[in-house]
Amino acid sequence: MSETVNEFEFERRFFCRELPPEYDDGDTPALIVQSYFVYEDNYALRVRLKTRRVALDMTPDLDPREVLEEHCDDFTRAYVTVKGPSVGGTRYEAEREIDTRIAVELVRRGGKPIIKNRYSVWIAEDGWSVDVFGGANAPLIVAEAERATPVTNLTIPKFCVTEITDQPRFNNDGLAGRPFGEWKDDFERELAATGPQFQQFFGKNKME
Repeated sequence: MSETVNEFEFERRFFCRELPPEYDDGDTPALIVQSYFVYEDNYALRVRLKTRRVALDMTPDLDPREVLEEHCDDFTRAYVTVKGPSVGGTRYEAEREIDTRIAVELVRRGGKPIIKNRYSVWIAEDGWSVDVFGGANAPLIVAEAERATPVTNLTIPKFCVTEITDQPRFNNDGLAGRPFGEWKDDFERELAATGPQFQQFFGKNKME
């Protein structure tokens, strides 16, 4: 009989303008180059490569494929992942680790690439990932709190500007299809008009 595996991720995600220095422990962030072979209707098929051996600034002129070619031997982990639509902070996700050499060849051959640095920080009782995007998605910064169960009664740090948990345009697969750089001005106008929004059906938000 096959072993039961939890193939759902539970997360809340937030738009940010910076990662404050007090949350940066000085460790090299994880450099991620990933390519989306499916990115439609919130369904995704992704190949991801990761390493901490390479430190790069996430600038708008950064080309993910050029970085891949220059550092193809530096990536230490690789994964293939499938995802379903996100509803209420819950999303189907199944992932398998693969050989980095195969992952490099897959990304070379297709998909829509994304590049980012991922910082890992501990805030209150939760581990957070803070993604700083480069290339066509610069200067986007997204913070994410993920748990094995629904993310309720969350302590939200002050650097989180507004919640984007159920906004598919901010999903990485959404950014592959339409990069942030193409609509960031529209988003800023929208944010100025509506103000920050934080969802209220995940228990009690605790603002840091």
